Amino acid sequence: MNVHWTDNAVDHLVNIYEHISLNSPTYAKQMVDKITRRTVQIGDQPFSGRKVPEYQAEDIRELIDKPYRIIYRIKQDQIDVLAVIHSARLMPDEL
Repeated sequence: MNVHWTDNAVDHLVNIYEHISLNSPTYAKQMVDKITRRTVQIGDQPFSGRKVPEYQAEDIRELIDKPYRIIYRIKQDQIDVLAVIHSARLMPDEL
């Protein structure tokens, strides 16, 4: 299934890169690559992620790639990556 990154999720990825790159541009690139590679799994196995406890919706799932939570929505024709959130942060009320 096709995995689509929403503008919101791309912004999160850019912010992660910028924050980490203040100390280590190399590690920042590695972390972003690790997160984006992880989304290949949801393209192959959309229900492999757990339901997001804060939302309890069957179609909103997450993969944990410490310290980040990759939040995605399963649609009929594609998967939308909605957010990449540090696990120490609170989830927003809506994505």
